[in-house]
Amino acid sequence: MNGAMSWPFLRLYMLVLLYFSANAILNVIIPLQGESLGASNTAIGLIMGAYLFTTMFFRPWAGHMIEKHGPLKVLRLILIVNGFALILYTFTGLGGYFVARMLQGVSTAFFSMALQIGIIDALPEKDRSQGISLYSLFAYLPGIIGPVLALGIWQGGMNYFTVVMIAIAVFTGVAGYTAKMDKKEVQPDAEKPGQGAEMFKAFNELVKNPFLFKCSVLMLVASIVFGAVTTFIPLYAMQLEGGNAGVYLMLQAGTVVLARFTLRKKIPSDGRWHSAFIMGTMLLLAAAAQCVSFSLIGGAVFFYIGAVLMGTAQALLYPTLTTYLSFVLPQANRNVLLGLFIATADLGVSMGGVMMGPVADISSYSFMYMLCAVLAAVMILFAYDWRKQFVGEYREGKDLR
Repeated sequence: MNGAMSWPFLRLYMLVLLYFSANAILNVIIPLQGESLGASNTAIGLIMGAYLFTTMFFRPWAGHMIEKHGPLKVLRLILIVNGFALILYTFTGLGGYFVARMLQGVSTAFFSMALQIGIIDALPEKDRSQGISLYSLFAYLPGIIGPVLALGIWQGGMNYFTVVMIAIAVFTGVAGYTAKMDKKEVQPDAEKPGQGAEMFKAFNELVKNPFLFKCSVLMLVASIVFGAVTTFIPLYAMQLEGGNAGVYLMLQAGTVVLARFTLRKKIPSDGRWHSAFIMGTMLLLAAAAQCVSFSLIGGAVFFYIGAVLMGTAQALLYPTLTTYLSFVLPQANRNVLLGLFIATADLGVSMGGVMMGPVADISSYSFMYMLCAVLAAVMILFAYDWRKQFVGEYREGKDLR
């Protein structure tokens, strides 16, 4: 095997799988534990949202620091922070969970940026979409078994939770400290005068750069829907006859994994904007949210159909937009701008918990998911057109067609 499926990359994907295993369990445990302690949906949303809200702020800085110090040094330091966060969950209450989620957010910002930047830099252009897709695939693999394991831990007692969190922290640390990267990736870039100031100026590109703006808005809204599902499905499922949060999350994660592996070569990797492809993906997302909403009346079958549709949309959207941006963003500050884009995904997932929690408190889970469907439907129109521009038009200031 070569390219994105070569052994060095497979080792990195295994590290990704270990790292995100904890979250697959915490995404179920925290809402259930919160409700058992009397927390409202708003409070649960804030605790869950603290993770990626923190990640959002640190991603652009992570891109800059990785360029300055190299991914391996950053990776090994940040795994210590991640290990401390996982252990903190084992002996604290809701307040400690909030702090641990923030520490996890910092860790994830640096961890994911180091690996994704390394994958993009090391692979040839034709293999970029496969590499990003496989990274995302292994990040979602824990979601297949994690929710069921979490429900087993919840029913069996939180002593098992302590053992599992410590084990994940140790194994992830060992895997991270033995990880190898290509020399091209390990070598830090020379510090450039004013580079830090340029990093902050890059925030203007969110509005000024039409490619980044389009992709960021789409990712933000889609992630709000994903975040609402992650945060409240464990509680919503208890209202449905025949509904099971573990089965739903397994179906969704399993669909993500299957779709990302089988469709990885179908994801565009040519630097062009494919309107029909993106619009179809947003249609899948809208239909998924509406199925989840309707399941309170229509039954569990719509609940699980929504899981499959949601997983398919997740599998396609992120690697498609990330690959597209890897072509069209200016090379000089591409890593920082990619960090900003990924930060919008983090913000969206966080908002899915923080904003939709009060909606669920005021109305119902069903209405909240219907609102998510409306937001996704609006994005179908937003994804249209873009004149099918090629990468060179923005970078070089000329038409290369």
